[in-house]
Amino acid sequence: MKAEIEVKPLWMADRRQPGRKWRLGGSHLFLYVSGLIIMFIILCAIVPQWITSLSPTKIDPSSLMQPPGRNHWLGTDYFGRDVFSLIVYGSRDSLLIALASVAVGGVAGTALGTLSGYIGGWVDILVMRFTEVLMTIPGILLALAIAAATGPSLTNVVLAIAASAIPRYARIMRSQVLSVKNRPFVLASRSIGSSNIHIFLKHVLPGSFTPFLVMSTIGIGTSILAGAALSFLGLGVVKEIPDWGAVLAQGRGYLTVAWWICTFPGLAIALFVLAINIIGDHIRDILDPRNSSR
Repeated sequence: MKAEIEVKPLWMADRRQPGRKWRLGGSHLFLYVSGLIIMFIILCAIVPQWITSLSPTKIDPSSLMQPPGRNHWLGTDYFGRDVFSLIVYGSRDSLLIALASVAVGGVAGTALGTLSGYIGGWVDILVMRFTEVLMTIPGILLALAIAAATGPSLTNVVLAIAASAIPRYARIMRSQVLSVKNRPFVLASRSIGSSNIHIFLKHVLPGSFTPFLVMSTIGIGTSILAGAALSFLGLGVVKEIPDWGAVLAQGRGYLTVAWWICTFPGLAIALFVLAINIIGDHIRDILDPRNSSR
């Protein structure tokens, strides 16, 4: 008897070969640090009272614009509020905006891109022309226009950032679906009479998931920057506890006399975005089948 050989599609290939595991030592020190930064920011957003005992809304006239010291690690602002507490409590809205906008924009863009690539024809033409029109406008300008038209609120900021991200997801997912639906295992499934819905759900959609995962991870960092930019310009969330972009905006007028008000929130944004990008790049390397040497 001849031995039967099971042929698996590329997306189902075994990724447990030597060198393709999550190596976290030596040259992967940055990955360690990035993971710790992300975990700390998530902890700040979920349970900020565990991180600091000071209230971000407490006004202390006796501690106006104090530099970083023993009582206030990152100094105080022009109201006497603790800057570290503002960063810790402000991380909640910043992270919520990033996650929600990636979820909304990613799902909408993925739906458009996968349907466009799989169905083709006039659907593909309409979707691609729509995304091309959106891509002619820089993402941050599109988000600014939507936020300015709808007004400052958490929901409007999320929708504005999500709308600016839809074209990127749509085009990437369309190209991935076009590649997957012409692979041998998809053609074999079609040749034995499988329905289009079965092929799409069983083979095409799972085979196109990798770029979505990578783009979503990196998109969190982009959304953090976009949300901070909108808040900096006064189009973000208006709350008693400001997010990172609003703290930057409030402290820009005091940069020459109280540099810490702007510097530390800016560092928080930069470190979180850098950590997300490092994690996203590593996920891409892990899931990319062409990187067999890793």
